[in-house]
Amino acid sequence: MTSPAPTLRPGDQLAGTACTTRVVVVRVPADRAPALTCGGTPMIPTTGAPAVPASGAEPVTLLGKRYVDAADTLEVLCTSAGAGQLACDGVPMTLKAAKPLPASD
Repeated sequence: MTSPAPTLRPGDQLAGTACTTRVVVVRVPADRAPALTCGGTPMIPTTGAPAVPASGAEPVTLLGKRYVDAADTLEVLCTSAGAGQLACDGVPMTLKAAKPLPASD
């Protein structure tokens, strides 16, 4: 039996257990408790995360970038790049696009 996913709150700092990826939760959906994973393994609070040595692999999760789920309800900010791909409820998260600036006529 697996334990239920921890309730995410804005400001939570999470770390991947299989790579060096670390994120800060920016926005969470009010109606559900999503399961956030990195590289196929659940992310855990950074306070309990073991130090994972950096691999020579090219980072998939990029430092300083924001990632959102398919419904655009969960948003995280990457604070440490890593080789694992972020996923929400088993669906890969995507890089959040920048908002276009208004035209200055």
